[in-house]
Amino acid sequence: MKRITLLYSIVLILTTLSSCKKFLGTDPQDFLTPKSFYDTEEQLNLSLAAVYSPLGDAALYAGRIGRSGLDADDGFYDRSTDITGVSSYNVAAADPNVRSWWSTCYRGINRANLLLANIDKPVMNETNRAVIEGETKFLRAYYYFLLVSNFGDVPLLLNPTETIETTAVPRTPLKDVYAKIIADMEDAEAKVKTAQAVGFGGRINKSAVRGLLARVNLFMAGFPLKDETRYAEAHKWAKMVKDDATHALLGDFSQVFINYAADLYDIRESLWEIEFFGNTQGVFRESGQVGTNLGITYNSETTANNDPNQAYGYGFLNATGVLWQKYENPTSLFSYDLRRDWSIAPFTLGAGNPAKETPRPITEIYQRDAGKYRRVYETVFPKEKNYSPMNYPVLRFSDVLLMFAEADNFINKKATPEAIEAVNMVRRRGYGKYLNGIGQNSQSIKSITITKAGSGYTTPLTVTITGGGGIDAKATATLASGGVSKITLTNPGKKFNGTPITISFSGGSGTGAEATATLTTNTDADLTADKTTSQEVFLKTIQDERSRELCFEALRKGDLVRWGLLVENMKIVYAHILDSTLPSTMEYIQWPYRNVSQRDVVWPIPAFDMGLNSALVQNTGW
Repeated sequence: MKRITLLYSIVLILTTLSSCKKFLGTDPQDFLTPKSFYDTEEQLNLSLAAVYSPLGDAALYAGRIGRSGLDADDGFYDRSTDITGVSSYNVAAADPNVRSWWSTCYRGINRANLLLANIDKPVMNETNRAVIEGETKFLRAYYYFLLVSNFGDVPLLLNPTETIETTAVPRTPLKDVYAKIIADMEDAEAKVKTAQAVGFGGRINKSAVRGLLARVNLFMAGFPLKDETRYAEAHKWAKMVKDDATHALLGDFSQVFINYAADLYDIRESLWEIEFFGNTQGVFRESGQVGTNLGITYNSETTANNDPNQAYGYGFLNATGVLWQKYENPTSLFSYDLRRDWSIAPFTLGAGNPAKETPRPITEIYQRDAGKYRRVYETVFPKEKNYSPMNYPVLRFSDVLLMFAEADNFINKKATPEAIEAVNMVRRRGYGKYLNGIGQNSQSIKSITITKAGSGYTTPLTVTITGGGGIDAKATATLASGGVSKITLTNPGKKFNGTPITISFSGGSGTGAEATATLTTNTDADLTADKTTSQEVFLKTIQDERSRELCFEALRKGDLVRWGLLVENMKIVYAHILDSTLPSTMEYIQWPYRNVSQRDVVWPIPAFDMGLNSALVQNTGW
């Protein structure tokens, strides 16, 4: 697999450079001078692996990413124990998780600064040197983006930090930090390899850089900078990715996440993902907790839960009712938008081999786990309780399409055909229109019409739906006066290609019942005219589509902040919870939505680091 070299490099570099100085908070005596390293191209690559490594730390994508309140109005941390902290929007400057996020990002930045300070030291191939420099500059910029998008103004360090005296650095204005982020990313875009050349999503490539440039520019265009000139830049970079024939949506939305679990790579859609490998039970590992923390709840340590293909899932992240209502058909147990029942688990896992999937009733919405990260698809055995090889998505092609549409909408002050088509591409895939291939017919059953009621039926019937190239369609029959009076569709199925469908009836002692099926159409998923009538309406359409497509990928809070909607949208969830019938044991889910206030657009500067750095000033309200 393509990540083995990189991960072996990470192990080696962490062994060799484990004493690198952490910015703003570590004993300065544990600094390793560059005199003892950076002498060869191999050592530069090892150092580059060390720059990547903090992204896979527990403070960032390996563990806390789903428990940091970043899912905002889409999801919440489903535990009653976090009375304080970022997940409950009741955080203090002394919070250890806030401090870990800060220090981990600066550890990555300092490793990048060390590498860049020594980039010209070895004699080596200049093209390879440029690639290493480009990746390093991008990663430094991305660490700074993770900082400014969560803390606001932060100290901007561009040289290695070797002594404690150099940590008395004031916070750099947000605009200036963003300017450096853009400069580094643009420089990287010219130097790193293409996505095709890299061949997998775990390493930075031109498309990933372009997509992240679109994201960063959208952040600059929104709150708090509100530099609306950046929409043009966001549009430019997103369009470059959108128009690149290397990239396309996978036909099956669920396959995107199956790939992350099964260590499969497809650069068409997954432009950048944080990689994890192994189960901690061998010497070679870089395991995360994506599957364990964000997977569907399952206690594999219970004797009856003996399915070896399942694995322990804590189910830390649950969906809100507000997210659920954004999907088509929210009052039904099925939705034509197939993303809903993949993103929000419609079942619980219980005893049996295979594990029994028990459907949740329609009344249980807030009880539903996030469903994207399903450990049943992991391929590393034995499956460990607390660690998982599942990768985490940072940038997907569907995100780029929606960013393009948002920037295009602002620039043109209306929904243009190109922007509408970008959103419709995402929606069509979500509704299963690409399951048989883009451009091929792929439908669900829209309705079933009784053509003959039959007679003599006295006991319940079994309805069977076959043919048409489709799968999974199910229905039930209601009897009246010995005939079939109603057919209720319980699963509309998918992948029907327009060839004849047969609906048959068995049991019930009667005969003669017949029915026909009507299919959905290719345009059923497309936006209706009322969703594109004005710039404002289309923006709201895009905002909701980002929830449906990108929920539980740690993007929602940042989106709400830049749109100026964080408090407003969180309070909408709070009101919805109060209007919902929930057991008293779930009162804790109110906490983040009740507690949120305007100060929560950023986190507090960590108190520990303020104690080390006398030049730091706390954020307003903390």
